Amino acid sequence: MERATFGGGCFWCVEAVFCELEGVESVTSGYAGGHTEDPTYEAVCRGETGHAEVVQLEYDPDEIGYVDLLEVFFSTHDPTTEDREGPDIGSQYRSAIYAHDDDQLETAAAYAAKLEEEGVYDRIVTEIEPLETFHEAEDYHQNYFEKNPQDAYCRMHAAPKVEKVREHFAEYVAGATPE
Repeated sequence: MERATFGGGCFWCVEAVFCELEGVESVTSGYAGGHTEDPTYEAVCRGETGHAEVVQLEYDPDEIGYVDLLEVFFSTHDPTTEDREGPDIGSQYRSAIYAHDDDQLETAAAYAAKLEEEGVYDRIVTEIEPLETFHEAEDYHQNYFEKNPQDAYCRMHAAPKVEKVREHFAEYVAGATPE
């Protein structure tokens, strides 16, 4: 198993997207990239900690590769808007990749550069840095979309991202049947 850590707005949405993928064994919502030793959701939301809302994946690289995860990550949020994703505004919602090793760091930077070179995005603002510390979020944030599919925020913001993954990345979706 390997790990990857991504931030692309509210962690409820990012978690919901990656839970769909075959080979992703677990997705944990949390915080990374900040300066506080024990961040809480409330402090992160107030912008006091410097952390981003992120998810940390455990995945089987024999079933899904890191580049595949990057493809899904960049396709399911806006990596061109600083400190914002949809209705969520603030540095805690920044686009971020926290690499677990030098290979991930180089691969993520090269992938982002390739997207810009190909004109997929004009200017990517995604923060790409080594992961220093991951702090698991409070229990009620874990599997939030799965537990709260009727929540208005989930219906308006997470559900469309999940549908996009099911439509555009069917080859990666757990339980999908090949056509």
